[in-house]
Amino acid sequence: MDAEVKHCPSCNATVKDSFPSDRHGPLQYGDGLKAFVINLLVGQVVALNRVQKLIKSMIGVVIAEASLLKFVLRLHQALATWECQATASMLNTPAINVDETSFRVDSKNHWIHVYSSGDVTLKFLHRKRGKAAIDEINIIPRYGGAIIHDCWSSYLSYHDCNHGLCGSHLLRELTFIIDTNGYAWARNMKRLLQQTCKTVSKSTEKCLGDKELANLQKRYRNILTRGAKELPDIPPKPSGKRGKLAKSDAHNLWERLRDYETAVLLFAKDPHVSFTNNRAERDLRMSKVKQKVSGCFRTTEYAHAYGRISSYLQSMANRGYNPLIAIQIALAGEAHKVWGE
Repeated sequence: MDAEVKHCPSCNATVKDSFPSDRHGPLQYGDGLKAFVINLLVGQVVALNRVQKLIKSMIGVVIAEASLLKFVLRLHQALATWECQATASMLNTPAINVDETSFRVDSKNHWIHVYSSGDVTLKFLHRKRGKAAIDEINIIPRYGGAIIHDCWSSYLSYHDCNHGLCGSHLLRELTFIIDTNGYAWARNMKRLLQQTCKTVSKSTEKCLGDKELANLQKRYRNILTRGAKELPDIPPKPSGKRGKLAKSDAHNLWERLRDYETAVLLFAKDPHVSFTNNRAERDLRMSKVKQKVSGCFRTTEYAHAYGRISSYLQSMANRGYNPLIAIQIALAGEAHKVWGE
């Protein structure tokens, strides 16, 4: 960047323009180039070495890998306020899709936890998968709406929010039981869930009326009652044997459907609750692609940066923003202002 120097012929004074406050040195790369690099690394999951070669072919200059990574860290720091703002807005939504997936950092297993609702997607890296991570992220402990998940026991330990179980997971398990054991109750339950999902999606209110819901619960319970007679008896636990008695997959699924009836059928009662948890799974998919490209992150610092930046890019894309424009907005320190409009 150049600063113009002007000489006034009237007063014979020399005036030199000052650099903008967001320019940290007399010689540096512009936000346009930084946005392009960050979008390639995070948004398009291109390998660092390939990004370096591409930039060289474009501008004829080799930018050190350390400089490219510094661009990422600068954006990560600039998005701290936006992340707090997005978290606060998510806590006011009626339903949140949640999920988690493994992520390698410094050759150790970590987990990316995703929270998705409306146009907001938030990803957080943590060493743990279960309750310790959920408590530290501190979204679900403060939330009072409905969370949609795949029946992971750590989520079910929170009782101040409602729970909706992913229908896609249940249908896959029912299909396995049908193919393996041929149980009629599993076939009838699968048909009931599919028919109910179709009915709810076609309804104007996106939920069932009181009479329809009561009829659904009656049919649901009748299927489980007949299923209890169809399943073989569980043998008594041998005396002196420790631990839980192993049960078949069909028994485990039947018990889950019985114990979590309200969560299974919540999509038919609450119009904000989706039948599946596909939203959260889609938001996590590119994280697995990134891991395949990179192998793993060398430090947790850059892994945290990836989570926050990819959250921001997905959230801004949901609002129709071009990723290059969105990154430049954040680098200028305006992300939280634009998001609040």
